[in-house]
Amino acid sequence: MTNHLANLEPQRVSARAELSISHLHGRPRLSRLYQEGAAKIRLPRVDDGPLEAVLINTAGGLTGGDRLHWSVDVGTMAAATITTQACEKVYRAGDGRAEVSCGLSVGAGGRLAWLPQETIVFERAAFSRHLDADLGDGAEALIVEATVFGRRAMGEAVGHAMFRDRWRIRRNGRLIHAEDFAIGPDVAGTLSRAAVTGGDIAVATVLLICDDAPERLEAARAIVGDEGGVSAWSVGQSGKLLARLFATDSYTLRKRLVPLIELLNGQAGLPKIWSL
Repeated sequence: MTNHLANLEPQRVSARAELSISHLHGRPRLSRLYQEGAAKIRLPRVDDGPLEAVLINTAGGLTGGDRLHWSVDVGTMAAATITTQACEKVYRAGDGRAEVSCGLSVGAGGRLAWLPQETIVFERAAFSRHLDADLGDGAEALIVEATVFGRRAMGEAVGHAMFRDRWRIRRNGRLIHAEDFAIGPDVAGTLSRAAVTGGDIAVATVLLICDDAPERLEAARAIVGDEGGVSAWSVGQSGKLLARLFATDSYTLRKRLVPLIELLNGQAGLPKIWSL
């Protein structure tokens, strides 16, 4: 008897979700929500402050061939905090790579805090992420991405994998921040270099775009300490603060990442789900 199941192609994730927020009657309001496939968005009740949205990948992780797209539009004078239900896991890729794209826009005078929980990369994973943001006049954005290459507490290690992360941030169409981070296939060898992390496996990038970003430089440096760095400057009409952190594991990383987010996110602080 022929085993037809052996000839079937593995099912892949192809999902997208879109969220739009408006400023109405003195507070941020949901104006549009679209969900397709494994991409879901939930909106916890928040009495005041920014609208809070939680992104969920119901597939439980990503592997080669998966495609996931998030789109967030924060309207004029609106404010939103976007996070994830849990850490995103990128598993071993048998073929191809997992791809995630994030399209963010913030209208004039609006504010967006993009605060997903950590991405956990497993051995032999292949992953690519593109993050594109366009800000209007006076708009502010706090963008955080943290990555952990294996979970030491679980006895996991990542020797070989492919990881790509591309950011493009614009104000009114003008490029004000660009970076491309790439590591692999020899992840362990690269991280072991003193000029990279000296063997630490948890890393984070934190970017704040707002007029007074440079004024928070010294306070941010006091939090980050020697295991990372912080710089601040102005690009055109935009103030910018950029921090990079590294640590031995995600728990140790969070001990500095959490207070840094609280410093840079003002009264909005940390998403509630981060403390669950």
